[in-house]
Amino acid sequence: MGLAMSTPVDKMDGPYKRRWAALGVLCLSLLIIVMANTSLTVAAPDMVKDLGLGSSDLQWVIDGYTVPYAALMLILGAVGDKYSRRGALVLGLLVFGSASVAGSLVDSASGVIAARAVMGIGAAMIMPATLSLLAATFPREERAKAITIWTATAGLAIAVGPLVAGALLEDHGWASTFLINVPIAVVGIVGALLLVPPSKASGVDKIDYIGGLLSVIWVGSLIYMIIEGPHFGWGTNAIAAAVVAGVGLVGFIVWELRHPRPVLDVRRFAERAFAGSTLAVALFFLAVFGTFYYLTQHLQFVLGYSALDTGIRMLPLAGAVFVGGALTALLTPKVGMKVTVALGMTVGTVAIALLTRVDAHSTYDDFIWPLIILGLAIGLSLSPCTNAIMGSFPEDKLGVGGAVNSTSIELGGSLGIAILGTVLAKTYSSNLADAAAKTAAAGGPKLPEKALSAAQDSVGAGLVVAKEVGKQVAAGAAPKVGAEKAAALGAQQAQSVVEAVHKAFADSVAHTSVVGAVILGVGTVVVAVLLPRRASAAAAASAESEQKVDEKV
Repeated sequence: MGLAMSTPVDKMDGPYKRRWAALGVLCLSLLIIVMANTSLTVAAPDMVKDLGLGSSDLQWVIDGYTVPYAALMLILGAVGDKYSRRGALVLGLLVFGSASVAGSLVDSASGVIAARAVMGIGAAMIMPATLSLLAATFPREERAKAITIWTATAGLAIAVGPLVAGALLEDHGWASTFLINVPIAVVGIVGALLLVPPSKASGVDKIDYIGGLLSVIWVGSLIYMIIEGPHFGWGTNAIAAAVVAGVGLVGFIVWELRHPRPVLDVRRFAERAFAGSTLAVALFFLAVFGTFYYLTQHLQFVLGYSALDTGIRMLPLAGAVFVGGALTALLTPKVGMKVTVALGMTVGTVAIALLTRVDAHSTYDDFIWPLIILGLAIGLSLSPCTNAIMGSFPEDKLGVGGAVNSTSIELGGSLGIAILGTVLAKTYSSNLADAAAKTAAAGGPKLPEKALSAAQDSVGAGLVVAKEVGKQVAAGAAPKVGAEKAAALGAQQAQSVVEAVHKAFADSVAHTSVVGAVILGVGTVVVAVLLPRRASAAAAASAESEQKVDEKV
């Protein structure tokens, strides 16, 4: 054991004997950083009540994690390559676990946002380290299988996060959704030290810190703009972030083209396999994260499921991810990644298109097949893309390769929530206003303008308004008709508002699904055109060739 622990993986004579156990540690580490976002969406209502969060506070509690996570991955992946990939993983888990403890103890919006931001820094160390260690530990003939398991774990975390959070919230407060990270992080640290072999790049003299800084500026500004603009309006902050992102991106590209050892050689985007795979990952997570954003709301607010019940009902997707992963492991070697990825994206488009049939009368049965089909699509598409991206990088840039893959996930996911979330919000608001106007025109009760405005903010707000309207109607009618009849009138009025809110939201889900399906469908065509038929092999050959050139230099 001492020899296996102390010998760097690149110095071993054969494949690392404990590589599958090491993969378990890497997947566990991946699990908690993905769950950190999906579980928080379930815990958010309790946090709002306990901390008195406004809509802006809540948005930044969620997204305060995303900005440093996405912005720092590239430079931290490069640092891990040079000094220690395992060290980056252990340090990241330590930072993530410590920030989770802090997040559970604070009692203010600013404290939670700060803790989440530090968790994002830890995640930015962990995510590229998991992929780079995977690629360094497994021989090429096993790497695709290992990446399939890694990808399936990410899909599992998306579905399991709400389940775990829902189970904890049955008997505990929102702080428990932070504390659950701590024992997992401790197990991950111990497992990494015992089972994951040391690994770092050889022959890396200097890190391109200026390129890394420029990447932090443009990615961080872009993510900030994506969050700020749709949610808080296209004011000075969002416009300034857009300008900084644009200037930073141009500066990054110019610098990287001129630097002899760039942190990311942007010429890689001229390679069809790399460009197509990166675009596919971003587009897929745009669709998946955007769809999850409104699916979880529909299950909770329209169908009335608790947080735990919602998590349970997302499990068919998790199971389907593993089935899709098994299928892609069989199909990709036979037909090539171009066919497999295009097939997976097509299946994903079909899954989202099925949601266009959702209406106010839809039950959970109407969501089972879209969830299963979407899970199959995730399993089919993502592991071949991740394998192609990692195969495009030489051994001394595996951390950067992992960072590129993970940054694509975060950019795509943020865009999905921003674009589809904005479409959802605007459509819901418009639908509810139309419903209120039609009711009033038909001689029914007119919803007060202030109440209507509050109800248009979100489906959750609409249900709160329905209760308040019911109470006000009952209180106003009590002196005239008596308490019992007044209560019945209030309940009737509240129910009519609830039905209007449910219908407005269900119709907005259907409309937003049209937009999501169109985006992913068009993206599928573009990716299919970009990808060469045997992308994985081409990428591997390119990486091996580049590695030989680097060794000669």
